[in-house]
Amino acid sequence: MTNKKTNRISGSEQVAEFMINLKHPLKKEIDEVRIIILSANEQITEHIKWNAPSFCYKNEDRVTFNLHGKGFFRLVFHCGAKAKENHLERSLVDDTTELLEWVSSDRAIVKFTDMNDVKEKKDKLVEAVNKWIDATF
Repeated sequence: MTNKKTNRISGSEQVAEFMINLKHPLKKEIDEVRIIILSANEQITEHIKWNAPSFCYKNEDRVTFNLHGKGFFRLVFHCGAKAKENHLERSLVDDTTELLEWVSSDRAIVKFTDMNDVKEKKDKLVEAVNKWIDATF
């Protein structure tokens, strides 16, 4: 059975509704990171996945918020909903930004603690998002 409400509203409408109802001490920072990611590439779209905003390229999830930290939140860079067989011996992306913290060769996170942190990481985040998209398509 599908959720009819979710099917009727667009991904960006899902995220707008989610953000209106979000109770998080770093809500302004989360919204700023959303803006940065959406501006990184005009083909990026958003919807709700894992109970948080998630960003897609060509309808494939690539970056998803993890909002469960205390005093911080994370972005998870991944390769989509289903794990793909991976035989990489090194990281998927050559991360010249040094922003990504590697969890595995095809999954990384970026942690944010406050608005200054968001602003300091803005340009590197745009670069990392675009490199991630390039590497996974």
